[in-house]
Amino acid sequence: MSQRGDTVSGTSSAADKVAVVVDGHAITLTNLAKVLYPEDGFTKAEVLDYYQRISPVLLPHIANRPMTLKRYPEGVDGQSFFQKHAPAGTPEWVRTQDVESRSSRGQGGAVTHVVIDDLPTLMWAANLASLELHVPMWRFEAERRFEAGPPDGADGEPHPDLLVFDLDPGPPATVVECCRVAQSLRPMLADAGLEPLAKTSGGKGLQLYAPVTGITAAQASERAKGFAQELERARPDLVTSRMTKSLRPGKVLIDWSQNNGSKTTVAPYSLRARQRPTVSTPVTWDEVEACTAPEHLVFTAHEVPDRVAALGDLFAPLA
Repeated sequence: MSQRGDTVSGTSSAADKVAVVVDGHAITLTNLAKVLYPEDGFTKAEVLDYYQRISPVLLPHIANRPMTLKRYPEGVDGQSFFQKHAPAGTPEWVRTQDVESRSSRGQGGAVTHVVIDDLPTLMWAANLASLELHVPMWRFEAERRFEAGPPDGADGEPHPDLLVFDLDPGPPATVVECCRVAQSLRPMLADAGLEPLAKTSGGKGLQLYAPVTGITAAQASERAKGFAQELERARPDLVTSRMTKSLRPGKVLIDWSQNNGSKTTVAPYSLRARQRPTVSTPVTWDEVEACTAPEHLVFTAHEVPDRVAALGDLFAPLA
C-alpha cells in the first residue's frame, strides 16, 4: 500500500487525516486517532492496520459475497448500525451488486450491497468504522442475484458453498460447553460426508463451517436443523435447537437458521465490537478439545496476525 502524507500507524499520535493510495485507488483516511475500543485504547488507525495486515487471509472468505457492514462511528460504546445498502458517496471503483430481497410478507426490492473483493475496498470500508463484517453462506453466481428467492429450490434460490452451525451458549454455559457440543457434532457431520472446521465467534460462542455443493439455502437450513435436532435428542441436558429463551439457560443453542439465504454471519477474521478488539478466529480441533476455560479461545487483533503467520489460514479449505 503506497501512501501520500503521514504514515498510518497504530498509535494514538497518528494524523487525523491521511491521503493514501491503495493499489491505485485514492482514499482519505480520517479520525485516525479516535479510540474505538476505550477499554483497550485501540484506535481507528489500529483497526485499519489490523485489516490491512489480515487482508491476505480475510479477503478470500468474503470475496464475491454481499457484504453487510456493522458500523460504530463513535466506537464500541456508542450507537451502531447495520449497513446493507452501499452508503452515499461510495466511490465508483467500489464494486456493488444489487440483490433482490424478499420479506416474510412477500414484499421485495433491490438492495445494493458492497462487495469486498480487494484491499482498497476493505480499507475504504474500515475507514467508515465498519468494525464488523457480515456475509451470507453463498457467493454471487453468473445468473443468480437473489438474497431470498422463491422457496422450495425454485429458480433464483441462493446456492450456498458453506453450511454453518452457530453455537450460542446460554449463561452460565460458555464457549467451553460450545466446544463439547462441537466435538459431538463433528462425527455426526463426518458420517454425512461433511468436514467441519471451527472458529470463535469473537464473542462468547463458537461456529462450525463445512463446505457444501448442489443444495439450496432452504435445503441447507433444513439439513442443519436436522443435525441440531438429532444432537438435542441425544444431549437434552446440553443442547437446544430452539430459540425459546426459557430453554436456553445453561445450554448451547445450535442456531441452524443462519443458513437462511437472507441471513449473515460474522466473517472469519472480522473484528467484533466487544470491550476489547476480539476477532472471529479459526481454531484447530486440538484447541477445541483442549478448551476448559473461556479465556482459552479469546483472540484479539494484537495476536491474530502473528497467529496466522505461524499457523496459516486454518479456514483455507473453505476458501
